[in-house]
Amino acid sequence: MRTFLEGKTLFITGSSRGIGAATAQLAKGYGATVILHGSKMSRELKMLAKELEADLTIFDVSNAKAVEKEMKILLKKHKRIDALVNCAGITNAHSTMEATEKDWLDVYKVNVMGTANVCKALLPTMKKQGGGRVVNISSIRAYGVTSGRAPYSASKAAIINLTCVLAKEFAPEVCVNAVSPGFTRTDMSKTWSKEQVKKAKSSLLGRIAEPEEIAEVILFLCSDRSSFVTGQTFLVDGGISIAG
Repeated sequence: MRTFLEGKTLFITGSSRGIGAATAQLAKGYGATVILHGSKMSRELKMLAKELEADLTIFDVSNAKAVEKEMKILLKKHKRIDALVNCAGITNAHSTMEATEKDWLDVYKVNVMGTANVCKALLPTMKKQGGGRVVNISSIRAYGVTSGRAPYSASKAAIINLTCVLAKEFAPEVCVNAVSPGFTRTDMSKTWSKEQVKKAKSSLLGRIAEPEEIAEVILFLCSDRSSFVTGQTFLVDGGISIAG
């Protein structure tokens, strides 16, 4: 039971901390070979790579040429990647009226184009190899449950649509799904206001999610256990979206 990812190679973008790091740690515990990624080298990423005995790669997901170049190197080295988890992303706290054009474009370049770039570089190989899994990371904000952060929220809604498009385009060989986390205890949560913390704890479960709880759902979708699931988005929010 503890080795349901045995023999699988997972590539996790944005895996230096938060949900990405938790996913990498759990995946290793479940028997997977893990490849880590960061936009730049960091102490956290180096330590995690050492802890997990994992390969790592550094590139900016919003730079299509860099993505293509580094993914070719990665595929030559590992031959086969069974699952891709697109955790790389950025946020800002701007509302619609506060956000500048640059704010919108910066978030979209990383969150939407970054996800699309990595998928474009890897999914054709997955299809050719006869199988693969992709899990994109959206957010509860994609559903309009919370206010503010307009560029971020809109980018995460776009991820849901992109997931459906990719699922159709690469079926039946590649299953493409998404996970939309609710309020989760990450570095970002340290910046929440008292009002945001109160909102986060208003879920039916009355608490904030731990990164590992989101990672469990991600890894289910990376595994053969989800063999008949594609084009879906899983809302993992402790029931906050229906709490009223």
